[in-house]
Amino acid sequence: MDKFVIHGGRTLNGSVAIGGAKNATLALMPATILAGGVSHLYNTPALRDVNTMSVLLRTMGVVAELNDHTLTLDTRGINKFEAPYEHMKKMRASIYVLGPLLARFGQAKVSLPGGCAWGPRPVNLHIEAMRKLGAEIELREGYIYAKATRLQGGRIHFDVSSVGATGNALMAAVLARGTTLIENAAIEPEITQLAEFLVTMGGHIHGIGTSRLEIEGVADLHVSDITTIPDRIEAGTFLIAGALCGGRTTLTRVIPAHLTAVTAKLEDAGAVLHTTTDTITLTAPRKLVSVDVTASIYPGFPTDMQAQWSALMAVADGTSVVTDSIYFDRFKHIPELLRLGADIEVKDNAAVVRGVRSLTGAKVMSTDLRASASLILAGLIARGTTEVLRVYHLDRGYEAIEKKLHALGADIERVAGEEF
Repeated sequence: MDKFVIHGGRTLNGSVAIGGAKNATLALMPATILAGGVSHLYNTPALRDVNTMSVLLRTMGVVAELNDHTLTLDTRGINKFEAPYEHMKKMRASIYVLGPLLARFGQAKVSLPGGCAWGPRPVNLHIEAMRKLGAEIELREGYIYAKATRLQGGRIHFDVSSVGATGNALMAAVLARGTTLIENAAIEPEITQLAEFLVTMGGHIHGIGTSRLEIEGVADLHVSDITTIPDRIEAGTFLIAGALCGGRTTLTRVIPAHLTAVTAKLEDAGAVLHTTTDTITLTAPRKLVSVDVTASIYPGFPTDMQAQWSALMAVADGTSVVTDSIYFDRFKHIPELLRLGADIEVKDNAAVVRGVRSLTGAKVMSTDLRASASLILAGLIARGTTEVLRVYHLDRGYEAIEKKLHALGADIERVAGEEF
């Protein structure tokens, strides 16, 4: 099992190109189920999660091929409407196949999903949305059994804004008979792009980018191509790396408007940022200032950046509080940061971070995707050598992060190892 070996203390300088968004890709891929034909998803990142979704789609008869960041999906041969547990257990986003299968084929057997080893993210919102559209749903033996002759438009109000449930509802509603209203819909950029993709396929959606979506169902859709938006979480992670390690770092192929919550906090922490339409340049502060953050739904500070921010605050001047209002138990990276010398105390859904002068390298273990990123960031600034184990978590959401960091000046190497 691979690990990262990091010799900390190197200054980062230079530019890095941000890849396609993982979370957008994982929604766009199942959306192609809605029409029979060949679609191309450009700027697709080569990630473990993308491969997992490709394998899942192949079990249904989809031909999926990724070549030079272009993902080609041929959905003409779909002949199976089941998403089995052996594939679904690896990734929660696999629940996205429920809506498209039900909308186009009138049936779906979808295993309850797995994914990261933290926090319950119940699928009840997905199930209730399908029921609002007229589907008959039964849960048994760990599977969702869904069927409908044809879905009917309806009113869906989410008590809690959910990216996944909004995406599933959108994909189901575009082929439903009549009008569907989705209230308290997620407004994350990845959902906006999904809606835009469905429109290019022939869907009728109003209110894109807002929390109120109105969908006029159509009889059928046609295939389409799209270029995936840049990954705002990868971008935020590299911005924090630059702020931690000094120097001047430029991100290219990025959408600054998707990162305003992160960049505002980085400026509060002392960094100097300059943006263009598709770049962000960060000049690291001489002294990091402690800044509180509260992770919340978009356009708030992303929960997927909470762990990375904790690593930044670990060496900032003063005390900060990092609160996660979305997931109360997303702090499994904290014990590993403590091994590196951080001074952090977790109370309920908040981490009190008392900045220390320096961190010291140690052997640490990843527990989930974003926890992995926080440990790498801490290792970049720690004195001595840090070994980050179980980096397969990180491979789910960052493509060749060690190569990109090395190009900026970091001393980081991927090493094959025996340790778990």
